[in-house]
Amino acid sequence: MHKKGFIFDLDGVIVDTAKYHFLAWKKLANSIGVDFSEVQNEQLKGVSRVRSLEKILEWGNKTLSEDEFMKLMGLKNDDYLTYINNMDESEILPDVTRILNILIEKKQAIALGSASKNATSILRKVNLLSKFEAIVDGNDVSKAKPDPEVFLIGAKLLNIMPENCIVFEDSVAGIQAANTANMISIGIGDEKVLHEADYIFKDFTEVSQVFIEHIISNKIQPKNKISINN
Repeated sequence: MHKKGFIFDLDGVIVDTAKYHFLAWKKLANSIGVDFSEVQNEQLKGVSRVRSLEKILEWGNKTLSEDEFMKLMGLKNDDYLTYINNMDESEILPDVTRILNILIEKKQAIALGSASKNATSILRKVNLLSKFEAIVDGNDVSKAKPDPEVFLIGAKLLNIMPENCIVFEDSVAGIQAANTANMISIGIGDEKVLHEADYIFKDFTEVSQVFIEHIISNKIQPKNKISINN
C-alpha cells in the first residue's frame, strides 16, 4: 500500500470556528461604534488579527492609539477563546471523523496545517487531537497562505514528499498554497470559489471511501480540475 500524507486545514474543514471569529469581531466593532456585517467578515477570513482590526477601523473611519489598538486585539482574542473553550465533539463538521478513521485504518499519515494559533486546543476540545501525527499552526509559520510554508512543514514532519501529499482546504489562499507546494488540492466548499482545486466537494459527506483509496493507490492524479459528485 502506498503511504500518502493527508494535511487538513482546521477552520471550515474540520470545525467551523469562523462563526466565533465573527461574533468576537462584531462585538469589538460595535464597541467602538462601527457596524459589522457577515459580508465584511468574509473579508477577514485568513487575514491576520492586526490587519483585521485595521480593516474594521478603515470601514468605520476610526483611529486608535497604539495602546488602544493592542488592548482591543487582546479583548477580541479573549472573547474568541471564551467561545472555543465551550466547544465539544458536536462541532466537528459532517463526516470528518469518518474520513479520518478511513485514513487511520489505511495507515496513512495525517497532519493539520492551520493558521490558527489555537489549533491544538481546539482539536483537544473536539477530541480529535490523537488522530493527527503532526500539527502545524500559526505558532510554527512566518508566512501566511497562499505561501505553501504551512503545508511544506507538515509534509516534512510526516516525512512524506510534497508530491505525495493531499491537502483539504476551504479557502482560495489555502488551495493556492497546496498547488504551489505541488500537492493534490481538495476544496471543501463552493465550487465557484474553489475552482483552482484539483477536486471539489461540498463537504466530507460527498467524499467516498473509493475516492480516498484511489488517491492512496495513485489512480487519482493532481491537476485534473474536475468536480467529483458521486
